[in-house]
Amino acid sequence: MKTFIVLLGAGWLVVAGGSSCSISTMYSMQQRNKVYPFEQVYFHDVLKAYLAKTGAAKASIEGIYSVTRVVTKKGTGLFSTTEKERVIERNENYRQVAIIRDVKSQTRAFIEIPIENLLLPSYSIRGEFSDVGVNQVAVYTYLEKRGQSTSYSFTFDKDFDVLEGVRSEDKGNSTVIEKLTYLKLYPQ
Repeated sequence: MKTFIVLLGAGWLVVAGGSSCSISTMYSMQQRNKVYPFEQVYFHDVLKAYLAKTGAAKASIEGIYSVTRVVTKKGTGLFSTTEKERVIERNENYRQVAIIRDVKSQTRAFIEIPIENLLLPSYSIRGEFSDVGVNQVAVYTYLEKRGQSTSYSFTFDKDFDVLEGVRSEDKGNSTVIEKLTYLKLYPQ
């Protein structure tokens, strides 16, 4: 009996120590396999119902988006005078987010929620948009861990349902430009 308990305890240490699953992944796996006595409604479905119900979502930036990120570096070489530009990083459709109107805060107009994982008990706000002005420009603040944030200047094209954000940073002889492109998936 004692060897069984020791082996069981050692097995849990191997599972806990060797596993790289996050809490959210473990929770979603548990929820996916759980048997419910009633029909379940997922956050993604509720979000689509909300966006379909509010007719303002079609003429607003509210919706579900696919995000693409491109980072380029522009600068002159060590012994060159001509300016070169090259793509450092490209992430095509690397995340899916929902942008909805914020009803709780007076300082921001819209919030961004990542919706890749549909079985979480709550969702984190990862970005904030200021109100879209007459010239279709908004300021987007991406919220990072430990209270840090990164700001982008965004433009909104109503005809094509596309948001484009740009942020640049000078690093010595070069400039790093990060471009985010949000393509609206829902509502069309």
